Amino acid sequence: MVEPIKKVIEGVVISPLKRIPDERGAIYHMLRSDDPVFKQFGEVYGSWVHPGAIKAWHLHKTMTLNYAVPVGKIKLVLYDSRENSPSKGVLLEIFLGKDNYVRVTVPPGVVNGFKGLGEQDSLVINIASHSHDPDEIVRIDPFTKDIPYSWDIKHG
Repeated sequence: MVEPIKKVIEGVVISPLKRIPDERGAIYHMLRSDDPVFKQFGEVYGSWVHPGAIKAWHLHKTMTLNYAVPVGKIKLVLYDSRENSPSKGVLLEIFLGKDNYVRVTVPPGVVNGFKGLGEQDSLVINIASHSHDPDEIVRIDPFTKDIPYSWDIKHG
């Protein structure tokens, strides 16, 4: 069992994940029922994202997300817009992929989105606490002025 190492936005946990390589390939762990962040099982799905493509913003009302990226690389951005949160207004960028193989647990109410990086498609796996329900998700324009973030590349 891997212990969570870091909280950045209230309720967000970044956990290192095990990779077990051998001459045949590798096993990439994602989530176990005895992990401290495990709530319940709803569904697992993969989201392919092309380089430079933005999939944002999403806010889940009841679902806890558990993101991992075993293929490619993304920039995951989180924004705490929850009214009663001690971290309200905090914005966080996390780079996920082979070079930083971690699981990011995102609680309900934290706005999130991601952008594909590099030269290949990336596979984002989400182990969600609830099955997909279109009435449970709030979709927000990726370029809204309500979230203080620019998806532009940052130089320097």
